[in-house]
Amino acid sequence: MRPETGPTQKVAEDVKFGENVVLRDFINLYGCEIGDNSQVGTFVEIQKNARIGRFCKISSHSFVCEGVEIEDRVFVGHGVTFINDRYPRATNPDGSLQGGEDWECVSTRVCEAASIGSGATILCGVTIGAEATIGAGSVVTRDVPPGAVVAGNPARVISAAPDGDKA
Repeated sequence: MRPETGPTQKVAEDVKFGENVVLRDFINLYGCEIGDNSQVGTFVEIQKNARIGRFCKISSHSFVCEGVEIEDRVFVGHGVTFINDRYPRATNPDGSLQGGEDWECVSTRVCEAASIGSGATILCGVTIGAEATIGAGSVVTRDVPPGAVVAGNPARVISAAPDGDKA
């Protein structure tokens, strides 16, 4: 069921919505999928071929680019940026501007019940394991094990989640 949208929301007709999705103002959504009972915060962009699972919260000022899959019950903090291009360039070797066919989209996966702190940057090609926690401001450059807590630049495992503290 498509949520009601207003003049401060740019939501393309090709967006697929689950039930009870909540959309805040000043968003840009196109070609993506958002699962049941998920929330999309203010100033969020979600691009084509991105998928948001059920019961997710995408906080304000976050950018979810093409090729990102976010599974169910994931928290994405404020100002989180996903990256989908290992070698971004504005132009081709001949000087012409790059288009959609001139680069490779590299997928990223965020597994169930993971939590990504505000200001984190997630490089492409990584998997963030189920119930993992990414510290605020971290730069994730490689896979994060399930249940791990990582922080820093580059993000490193600082602890495993206590058994009783898993979602």
